[in-house]
Amino acid sequence: MNTLNATHDPKLRSWVASANEAGCDFPIQNLPFGRFRPARSSEGFRIGVAIGDQVLDLKAAGLVDTDDMNVLLAQDATERQALRAALSEGLREGSAKQAAWSKALLAQSAVELTVPCRIGDYTDFYTGIHHATTVGKLFRPDQPLMPNYKWVPIGYHGRASSIRVSGQRFKRPQGQTKAPDAEAPSFGPSKRLDYELELGFVVGQGNALGEPIAIANAEQHLFGVTLLNDWSARDLQAWEYQPLGPFLSKSFASTLSPWIVTMEALAPFRAGFERPAGDPRPLPYLDSPANSEAGALDITLEVWLQTAKMREAGEGAVRLTRGNTTQAAYWTAAQLVTHHTVNGCNLQPGDLLGSGTLSGPKPDEAGSLLELTLGGKHPITLPNGERRTFLEDGDTLSLRGYCERAGAVRIGLGEVSGTVLAAA
Repeated sequence: MNTLNATHDPKLRSWVASANEAGCDFPIQNLPFGRFRPARSSEGFRIGVAIGDQVLDLKAAGLVDTDDMNVLLAQDATERQALRAALSEGLREGSAKQAAWSKALLAQSAVELTVPCRIGDYTDFYTGIHHATTVGKLFRPDQPLMPNYKWVPIGYHGRASSIRVSGQRFKRPQGQTKAPDAEAPSFGPSKRLDYELELGFVVGQGNALGEPIAIANAEQHLFGVTLLNDWSARDLQAWEYQPLGPFLSKSFASTLSPWIVTMEALAPFRAGFERPAGDPRPLPYLDSPANSEAGALDITLEVWLQTAKMREAGEGAVRLTRGNTTQAAYWTAAQLVTHHTVNGCNLQPGDLLGSGTLSGPKPDEAGSLLELTLGGKHPITLPNGERRTFLEDGDTLSLRGYCERAGAVRIGLGEVSGTVLAAA
């Protein structure tokens, strides 16, 4: 696991003034990576690091000689840590780099951001045990969790081509659905469109085909974490998912934050990983002392909704739920990497591993409307009087995440948002 060093010092301040403001997502202790270009330009995207409300152009600052983020992802952990140290040194107050690097800064409000790396493959896991249990009760009241859930990380292969950056606007998907009392399915727009509150783990250095990654080395192959909304058409899903799992209900859109918060930046926010009493210990290949001691991440996650009516009235978004990953995930990121490769599967730089919906044990910690409304049976009422069971056209759904702990500087994951448009 990553250890604390000088880059995490809570006393550090940056010569970029906005990075020192209370509640800032991107203080000098964070330094997340993304890709940007000047707004309304046709230039190629470049690699940048967020600092306060600015973006540092790494190539212009002389820190990299490439515009390909996947080249950075492929570096080993030592090179990655050296780049973080150089960034921290150059951006701190009193740095000799200030005069030169200030010319490599652009305001985030003046740039266009894109998906932070080239995603070759996307696997979505099902680590949220409270989500799995609540959803399981809706479909299998007598057996909410399948027998394999507590033994093996469950996942399916997603569709990388439909992943877009925050701000995505997508059309309501269409497909087949079947009412319980209908003799045959029907075709049309989804009526039960939902969001899924997830983290995305971005693979750094890959592994060779046929060479599994041991759990002791798994995090060395992870570059960082981003926010992920895996939009879901629940009515399409209910009809298609047996026997092979999700297909059209998931492949129409997934929205990703523009920033990857590195595993190094998350070092102050590690937590112990413990199974509930009575649950089986993971099999040996999925177990290690380090994973038990600090395999979990302590990240607070929030879901916000702004309807078209609220937007027209000038009203801001309202928070639907807030929860924490330490109470949500049944498997750690290291276990996902190890299990994914135990059969010899080769991960590559830029591959994305979704955590699955991260819901807490309480109703107000739900990571989807399917749970929040108990399958649409209990609509929620918004402050303006509107009601929702599932998402409607014009709704903008946003996910936010941040880490805070005594003795450490708060860091954020930024925000990922998407807006539902009418079906084609």
